[in-house]
Amino acid sequence: MSDTNAMLVSIVMPTLDEATNVRARASEIARQDGPFEWIVADGGSSDETVALASSFGARTIGCSLGRGGQLDAGADESGGEILLFLHADTSLPDGAIAAIRSALSDARVVGGNFRLRFTGKGFFTRTLAWCYANQQRVFGSFFGDSAIFVRREVFEELGRFGGMPLMEDYAFVRRLRRRGRTKRLDLIVTTSSRRFEHRPFRAIALWLSILVLYHVGVPPARLALLYRPHRS
Repeated sequence: MSDTNAMLVSIVMPTLDEATNVRARASEIARQDGPFEWIVADGGSSDETVALASSFGARTIGCSLGRGGQLDAGADESGGEILLFLHADTSLPDGAIAAIRSALSDARVVGGNFRLRFTGKGFFTRTLAWCYANQQRVFGSFFGDSAIFVRREVFEELGRFGGMPLMEDYAFVRRLRRRGRTKRLDLIVTTSSRRFEHRPFRAIALWLSILVLYHVGVPPARLALLYRPHRS
């Protein structure tokens, strides 16, 4: 068993014009069990994202836009033995960091994620959450919006996110699962359904198309042109 209680957890968050979400995440992060640090890797926000994050105690860095590169840059600035990659629009429940430490007290566990719920109360968002849970149960894959955590040494060993502008979470999780045991925690993170609210079926069709194109070898840089970053 590994002693994880005193390990520093680095919360790494990529941002682009996320002032509203940064404010919400700050109060959730402040309620977590320490020790932890919060790193915001900003891709060029034009709103108050950076100033707000700094005022709430986050360490902020500027970097090129592209989620994989932002996550890698944030990890470079962090000092934690445990890394938690948190999207700005994904809420963190009370006790999340304590649950991560508990999971990683088992030396066989290399990382994992949380159960996921989407905002909104309609049939579509409930169906989306059901599909997400079952694809993880059947195929074992999960994505960054469910808050991926990992041991730092494993993250480095696996080549990090490699600066990928898209599909960085999917590719990393595939390597992570080959490396060792992953664990989905019972706590629920809630992520925004803003990408799906106005044209839900078009958004899902686009994402499925990107997934297929990735598997047939289309470079992530080209796929990123189809999937523009969402601004709050």
